[in-house]
Amino acid sequence: MSKPELLQIGPYPEWDQEALDESYVVHKYFEADDKAALLAEVGPSIRAIATRGELGADAELIAALPNLEIIAINGVGFDAVDLDAARARGIRVTNTPGVLTDDVADLGVALALAVSRGVVGGEAWARSGKWASEGLYPLQHKVTGKKAGVLGLGRIGFEVAKRLAAFNMDIAYSDIAAKDYAPDWEFIADPVALAERSDFYLVTLAASAQTRHIVNKEVIEAVGPDGILINVSRASNVDEDALLDALESGKLGAAGLDVFDGEPNINPRFVALENVVLQPHQASGTVETRMAMGQLMRDNLTAHFAGEELPSAVI
Repeated sequence: MSKPELLQIGPYPEWDQEALDESYVVHKYFEADDKAALLAEVGPSIRAIATRGELGADAELIAALPNLEIIAINGVGFDAVDLDAARARGIRVTNTPGVLTDDVADLGVALALAVSRGVVGGEAWARSGKWASEGLYPLQHKVTGKKAGVLGLGRIGFEVAKRLAAFNMDIAYSDIAAKDYAPDWEFIADPVALAERSDFYLVTLAASAQTRHIVNKEVIEAVGPDGILINVSRASNVDEDALLDALESGKLGAAGLDVFDGEPNINPRFVALENVVLQPHQASGTVETRMAMGQLMRDNLTAHFAGEELPSAVI
C-alpha cells in the first residue's frame, strides 16, 4: 500500500522528521524556492498537511490542495489555520493541547519573576564586572503577595494561576464566564477592570478573530506604570504598537514577552528597551514537551488514515 502524501509547512526536530519520512511521502514546502510550482506539481496528490501553530495553513494554500483531508498542527494554537475554509470542504484539523500546558505555564511564571526581580539585568551586571566596580545592582520589586490578573483561564491560564498561588498572590481572572474549577479566585469579566487591580497581568487566552488586540491601549495603560504584562499566548492578542508606546513612555512598567508580530523579525523598538524581557517564542521549548507534541501530531495523522477517532480534533 502506497504511503499518503503530506505537505510539511515548516521544519521539525530530527525525531519528528524521521518518523514522518518513514510513514509518508513528505513534500517540504518550507524548502521550496518556488512554492507555487511545488503546489502545481504535487498539490493534487496531497492528502495531509503537517504544520506548526504559528505557520498554520491559509485559505489560498488549502484551495491549492483539492484532495486535502487533514491539517495536523504541532502546537496548541490554530488561529493561523483558516478553519472556515477547512470546514467548507470537510477537512479535519487537529492540534496538540495538554502536552505543552506545563511548560508554557512555567515560562509565564519565569518571565514574571525575571522581569520583577531583574534577573536578566542582574546577570549582565555580575558578568560585566559592574558588581565589583559600581556596587550592588539597583533594587528590584517583590513578587510574593502581589495581585495577579490572568486573562484566559483555560488549561494554560489555570496552571499559571496555580503556580502564582504558591507565591501567595491575590489572583483574579477574566474569561467568557466564571469557571467552576476556580472557586477561590475572583472572576472579573472586563479585561480593563482586571488590569486595574493587577500588579501582574498575564495573557494566556487562545487567539481568534474575536480576541485580536483584546489587550489594547486601555488595558495596557490600566496595568499602569508600576505593573507588569506577560504574554505567553499569541502576539495577536496584544496591540503591539500600543504596548511599545506604553513601555517607551512609562505608562506601562515592564513586560515579559514570548510572542511578537512578524516573528522572528521582531520590532527593533523592543530591542532598545530595558524594561522588557524578550523570549524567542520558546514557551513549549523543552525536549520532553516537543517530543510529546510531535508524537500527538503524528498520532492524529495515524488515526485519520486508519479511519479511527482523532485524539485531539479541533474540527
